[in-house]
Amino acid sequence: MTGIHSTALVDSQAQLDSSVSVGPYTVIGPHVRVGAGTSIGAHCVIEGHTTIGQDNRIFQFNSLGAIPQDKKYAGEPCELVIGDRNTIREFCTFNIGSPGDSGVTRVGNDNWIMAYVHLAHDCQVGSHTIFANNTQLAGHVHVGDWVILGGFTVVHQFVRLGAHSMTAMCALLFADLPPFVMCQGQPAEARSMNFEGLRRRGFSPERIAAVKGMHKALYREDLTLAQATARITELTSLYPEAQPDVQMMLSFLADTSPQRGIVR
Repeated sequence: MTGIHSTALVDSQAQLDSSVSVGPYTVIGPHVRVGAGTSIGAHCVIEGHTTIGQDNRIFQFNSLGAIPQDKKYAGEPCELVIGDRNTIREFCTFNIGSPGDSGVTRVGNDNWIMAYVHLAHDCQVGSHTIFANNTQLAGHVHVGDWVILGGFTVVHQFVRLGAHSMTAMCALLFADLPPFVMCQGQPAEARSMNFEGLRRRGFSPERIAAVKGMHKALYREDLTLAQATARITELTSLYPEAQPDVQMMLSFLADTSPQRGIVR
């Protein structure tokens, strides 16, 4: 495999496609699998039961697949699974899952992950996300598709971020961030909906109007969460084209725990 630098230490049991490139002084453990077209930079450590898909670009100085920072972990064969076409910049740390959850930390496809990002055990990251520098996710955080996290965003354990949501720089999340919502602050507070992002992704005027209706119900009419949910349900008849968007919001709100609540 000519793509592996002579100073790299790749365990003989590791499964790397013949097209994978590995930079100098990188260490790859026995339970690692890497798909076609993926490049791995210098001085990386990839260990544990880690599966990496195709056409990923992993820059230098990353630690992927290390055991969770969880004192209860006792050596169970938990996993890290990374999809296809992700960019992972320098000094990121992605841990494997833990037996207290699904046992898998998962990253989807086409994500743009900048330097110094930390994904703790059992995080579930969707696809097409952008994590700016120093984004820090505690354990069990779920991030939907198309989420954008500003630099130095910090997310408390078990928090969920809905699809198309966005945080400002230095946001601190202790509560769930519903789909489409933009937030800012420490702790984070809702500021608006991600209308410009939705337009860039091809949302029609009718779908955007429905998102505006959801924003009004959640944040502009001084309603309880139950009342806002009832108001959002009515949007399906007003904006038939936006029914999947409304249903996504309703499902997200239904799964929100009373103890954690949502960013308001």
